[in-house]
Amino acid sequence: MIEHFNDAIEQLTAEGQPFAITTTEVRGVPVKAYAVAPPNMRLIWEASAAYGDADYVVYEDERYSYTDAHAHVRSLAHALVDTYGVLAGDRVAVAMRNYPEWIMSYWAITSIGAAIVGMNAWWTGPEMEYGLRDASPKVLICDHERLHNVEPHLTTLRAEHPLDVIAVRTEGELPDGVIGWGDVVDPASAPATLPSVDIHPDDDACIFYTSGTTSFPKGAQLTHRGSVANLMNMGLMPAAAGIAKQMAGLEVPDPADVPPPSVLLPVPLFHVTGCNCVLHPVTAAGGKLVSMYKWDTDNAIDLIEREKITVFTGVPTMSRELLLSPKWAMADTSSIAAMGGGGAALQPDLVEKIDEGLDSGVPQTGYGLTETHGIATSLSDVFFLAKPDSCGPIVPTLEAKIVDDDGNELPDGQLGELIMRGSNVIKGYLNRPEDTAEAIRDGWFYSGDIAFLEDGFVHIRDRKKDIVIRGGENIHCGEVESAIYEHPAVAEAAVFGVPDDRLGEEVGVAIVLAADTHLDEAELRAHLEDRLARFKIPAYVWFRDEPLPRNANGKFVKRDLRNQLLRD
Repeated sequence: MIEHFNDAIEQLTAEGQPFAITTTEVRGVPVKAYAVAPPNMRLIWEASAAYGDADYVVYEDERYSYTDAHAHVRSLAHALVDTYGVLAGDRVAVAMRNYPEWIMSYWAITSIGAAIVGMNAWWTGPEMEYGLRDASPKVLICDHERLHNVEPHLTTLRAEHPLDVIAVRTEGELPDGVIGWGDVVDPASAPATLPSVDIHPDDDACIFYTSGTTSFPKGAQLTHRGSVANLMNMGLMPAAAGIAKQMAGLEVPDPADVPPPSVLLPVPLFHVTGCNCVLHPVTAAGGKLVSMYKWDTDNAIDLIEREKITVFTGVPTMSRELLLSPKWAMADTSSIAAMGGGGAALQPDLVEKIDEGLDSGVPQTGYGLTETHGIATSLSDVFFLAKPDSCGPIVPTLEAKIVDDDGNELPDGQLGELIMRGSNVIKGYLNRPEDTAEAIRDGWFYSGDIAFLEDGFVHIRDRKKDIVIRGGENIHCGEVESAIYEHPAVAEAAVFGVPDDRLGEEVGVAIVLAADTHLDEAELRAHLEDRLARFKIPAYVWFRDEPLPRNANGKFVKRDLRNQLLRD
């Protein structure tokens, strides 16, 4: 099966094929790219107008068709250009929950050649001030909560550079210099076309800030070229899987019989998972995007049933929570064709649980980073079940290799740092030339992820800096977590290092149990004894009643968790 998958990718990317790969020069570096690709994201958006009255965005009791959305986008695009003087190359910041206005703003901003600054909606006022100072946008579009956070800092920011503010879904009287969305955007009177502009493939489309769990966030510069490459990668990989299944004699549905996707969006749009890996492909395919105010397992199940969701893409903890919910077995979730996502590795036991928990759907995963515009690998269906500890083969627009600490390439099967080069590597970090030079060397992006390659498939083992070094032995936290998750009582687990005077570090873990289950420390160690070498078994175990803390993208914030537990 794996050979069929690799053969299918080679077939689709051959010369003369729709996904033919060529070599082009980007920022002075020869990289792999699609030979025939739209030059910018504006063309992707304009093409979606053909979907007309089909549902595009659903939020609670609100429903917008493609025709509705295009009118909103054209109106905002002209306002940004004509009223606010936003030109190609300028920036516009967006700070809000996953409201429909986030999506309309995204397409309006990128379609006029400006770059959207996707601000983390969890940021405090000072953090917003930092991001706005760093990115220097001409306009900020924000909701009520973010306006409340940033208002005390507006005077200081405006003393450095002009900053207009458009407020979305606000309550009460607006502060001076802030205008409401409804006074800016009027879809009924929107011009028939978008403003004219020239957009180069290597212009910035978006600035997304890295999570900032270890330092001040860095603004990654995502380009139109990289965003289009990611979108095409997301189209090619499932197409290759279908061809590979046909090669193996397995039944594959006719693409003409597959309806447009109906996708639940539980992750934030201000990260590449939500934006580049969900919003972009749903829009290009004429699908329906169902947004949530915030993650809630019961609400998600209701939406899956009501909107006939076909694809669920979230962090692994969300899939696990859905399958563990008592409500799951009572709801009609038969519409789901695929479940999984990215943001963190799907533990092998979860791959099996998804396969068993769906009527006819399949597990899927993808590995990627902000710095790769989205996916760097992709894997689903029988191929994922065949290699549940892998995140898939590298996408065609990337080269990949594993290197040691001195940058020497390592052979297959050896652990080292995964580095990648291709058309979907970011331009760099905004205002951070030293950080850019450290992370991207001769076009190669150093991911900081520990991995090994096998038959072209990537196996991620951990973050380079998320390793417990116990008496000189490197212990990869992800390996320990996977073994712990094999116990049916475990709902959440986060492994981290605990300082130790003798060994340097010991392994610690915080665990949340599933409802109506029991597990104590002795039982956990007994469970792990035949799964892990003894030095990898946690010496410190905390059982918690509350969910483990996560950052805005749903990942466990291990440093904060560890510090809290040690302090207590």
